Amino acid sequence: MATMTDIIEKFIKDLMEEDNSIQIQRNELANLFSCAPSQINYVLTTRFTIDRGYYIESKKGGGGYVQIEKIRKSKDGHIRELLNEKIGSQISYKKAKELLEGLKESDLINERELKLILYAIDDKSLCMPIYELKEKVRSNILKNIIIGLFSIEE
Repeated sequence: MATMTDIIEKFIKDLMEEDNSIQIQRNELANLFSCAPSQINYVLTTRFTIDRGYYIESKKGGGGYVQIEKIRKSKDGHIRELLNEKIGSQISYKKAKELLEGLKESDLINERELKLILYAIDDKSLCMPIYELKEKVRSNILKNIIIGLFSIEE
């Protein structure tokens, strides 16, 4: 059985089927689903994140709105944000896998690319006795692959 969060996420994704960008009002959406605006915020902050392939811009105040954009390959700035904020100087395999699955879900990478990258950053590929060093190397490899895939200048 789908949760309210799942239902709201599906509704928003269905709205985005025809266009990669939508503008919604939190309060109107909350009224539509008979829930608190905080429930809408929860969906937006957990299901429409940059690592899942979405960029959110919010305008507060009277008539405020939330703009949700599906990231396209040409969005260098968003990919840079992904590199700097989400990957950082080190990353665990689990976190990297979540990030990559988000890129696949948003059609920024395909299934084959996902699998190849996961093999490249797997713990078995990074034979290092120091865990922190392994996470730093994984971060560097992942950043370089993403830079190569999206042809971004460093």
